Amino acid sequence: MTHEAWATVMVVLPLLAAAAAFLLGGRWAAWAGNLAAPVLVAGAAVLALAVGRGEEVRHALGGWGAPLGIEWRLDGAGAAMQLATALVGWGVALFATGYEPHGDLERAPGRFWPPFLMLWAGLDALCLSADVFNLYVALELIALAAIVLVTLEGKAAAVTAAMRYLLVAQVGALCYFVGVGFLYGFGTLDLTQLGAAVRPGVPATLALALMTVGLMAKSALVPLHVWLPPAHSAAPSPASALLSGLVVAASMLVLLRLWAAVFDAVAGEALKQAIGALGVASVLWGSLLALRQERLKPLLAYSTVAQVGYLLLLVPLGGAAGAWPGGFLLLIAHALAKAAMFLAAGLILEALGDDRLPSIHGAARHMPMTVFALGIGGLTLMGLPPSGGFLAKWLLLGAALESGQWWWALALLAGGLLAAGYVFTILAHAFKEASDAPFTPVRPWMEGIPLGLAVVSLLMGLAGAPLTALLEAGAP
Repeated sequence: MTHEAWATVMVVLPLLAAAAAFLLGGRWAAWAGNLAAPVLVAGAAVLALAVGRGEEVRHALGGWGAPLGIEWRLDGAGAAMQLATALVGWGVALFATGYEPHGDLERAPGRFWPPFLMLWAGLDALCLSADVFNLYVALELIALAAIVLVTLEGKAAAVTAAMRYLLVAQVGALCYFVGVGFLYGFGTLDLTQLGAAVRPGVPATLALALMTVGLMAKSALVPLHVWLPPAHSAAPSPASALLSGLVVAASMLVLLRLWAAVFDAVAGEALKQAIGALGVASVLWGSLLALRQERLKPLLAYSTVAQVGYLLLLVPLGGAAGAWPGGFLLLIAHALAKAAMFLAAGLILEALGDDRLPSIHGAARHMPMTVFALGIGGLTLMGLPPSGGFLAKWLLLGAALESGQWWWALALLAGGLLAAGYVFTILAHAFKEASDAPFTPVRPWMEGIPLGLAVVSLLMGLAGAPLTALLEAGAP
């Protein structure tokens, strides 16, 4: 099968599977997702290997290329993100098959699968899109599917959180879309062509400001983060893994691509340093709020705010050697680790009936594989060897020191120490003596899913050379 055919499969297959899940309904809907998932993993692997070998993955839909038509192009960052999406998506599909639904979802468990598969299609389309308008379309598909996933259990807290998410997402989308209008004045919407056409001036500056603010809102960066913890905490556990692992990462992928390919010549050094400072603010504020949490899922949600902040360091460090692969390696490692940790939290909540930290005492004795998955995922968040998070932060540290911007190195070290604080808080409670609370055994094979994702995030640190080569393919 050609690369163009595989690219089409990556978007069309989850859309077809979503339609099939909607029509089948009930528990039969799970068949649609579980049959599509391994095909999508295979397709993502084929495309990632092709990009890593230096082959061009490009597809002009209907034979019309840019600037008149829609063109898909896959670079190293997009290929890595697509592969992470496939791995997390397959893990979530398996997990959701055995997950005990609650609330409204208990009466109609098949409702999970159509928005999940629509989200998967949007993520794959975003990885392939090569123009700012189709990135907007993919972002909206992702946001709408994610909002539906938050509300599935029908709880009042979930609906309130989803409405707040909807409001922030639509304001962010409006800012982004108006920015697209300003960019269209340069005669094209293709990212590569925009990079050559955009010139400093009022239209470019307005586009930069509007699109950056819109994508920061969607990425839950401080101070636009208030929607994320309630939404990710209230969603069903399989949905929480998707939201914190992939949805936030997708918006960051677009933001970093725009700054690297289009806005680098427009923004001055002072603005780049300010964007980096906002990233550090996210790291510090998100970590401090994570340390203050008394429940496991909100703690993990606030840690997402912190971890996403590191990626903004690519704006001031973008020209330094190792910064680009380091930043995107961190994005992919976080996606896998955080998905694993949210699935593990879901199992603990299922087994113990509560995710308050004092209530998870004894979890290590009852569910050693699940707690082990939390610990391995925590290694990535802390940036300890041999995890993918360690390799990513090592590359970012090297880029900061090489470029003479040593202050970002201090921020990376401080963030790692704060992450150690909240990760060890989780583990300290899990390893305490068991309380008298009842324990409901979970299926052993379900414990293997978060452990498998966490192990992949760990092994990424041992595959530095091929991963770095892949992420540098097509880098600006």
